[in-house]
Amino acid sequence: MKAIILAGGYGTRLQRDLQSDHNGPYKHLLGMPKALLPIGHLPLISHWMKVLESVDFIDQTFVLCNDFYLKQFEHWLKDWPGVTLISDGTTSNENRIGAIGGINLVVEEGNIQDDIMVIGGDTLFYGDFKLANILTEFQEHKSKEAEASLVLGCQCTEEETSRFGILEIDPVSCRVTAFLEKPGPEITKSRTSCPCFYIFSKHSLPLLRNFLQENKDGPLKNRDATGHFVHYLFSRQPVFVHNVSSRFDVGALSSYVECHKYFLEQDQSTS
Repeated sequence: MKAIILAGGYGTRLQRDLQSDHNGPYKHLLGMPKALLPIGHLPLISHWMKVLESVDFIDQTFVLCNDFYLKQFEHWLKDWPGVTLISDGTTSNENRIGAIGGINLVVEEGNIQDDIMVIGGDTLFYGDFKLANILTEFQEHKSKEAEASLVLGCQCTEEETSRFGILEIDPVSCRVTAFLEKPGPEITKSRTSCPCFYIFSKHSLPLLRNFLQENKDGPLKNRDATGHFVHYLFSRQPVFVHNVSSRFDVGALSSYVECHKYFLEQDQSTS
């Protein structure tokens, strides 16, 4: 299995927050990509590297970045020489290729023909996230249905449904029956959000290319939100759900502060 960490975004919302708070305690984060933000005592992406190193299933890790932040990632890479860094070649939010295009770029440049684990470079999880358990569950589904993929589900509040991609799930099989992109709470009874952490079967990789071809003339947002591919996939191949309690989505300064504080407290409790 190959791991792909998506770090090609520009963090425009967070950068706006930091510019508005330029005299505050986090002004040193200006100009830093979200995946390299200090969370606790490590860059966000390094937390993922430690998690990936703890399991035997992952034989290669790719990090997708952009040209604008490339030098910062090259500096980070000195501590992780086994990682393959790929830039999407873009220099601004306006000419970005989108997250789904980024996944496909890594698949093609890395000549990947295996199952892939896709991780949002601005996402972390609470302590009940156990990668070994998730991988075991994926293997169990795969043994029964070779094309099976696995995504995570997190409970959200009624007010949060319009902020996230929402999964509807068969309660017996835990198979995805619908994916709704930021629906109003009146549209669905589900309160299960779908964070950017997926294990896609190698059989889904041709569908990734098909999706991009079918949406090449559509708005970029259709190729940017990774949930759009989950929506495309679940009606074509089986997609199952592993539930975790909650996640950190480091998109704004307030969510960064919350995540940073949590991991500082975790570090202190284990020291």
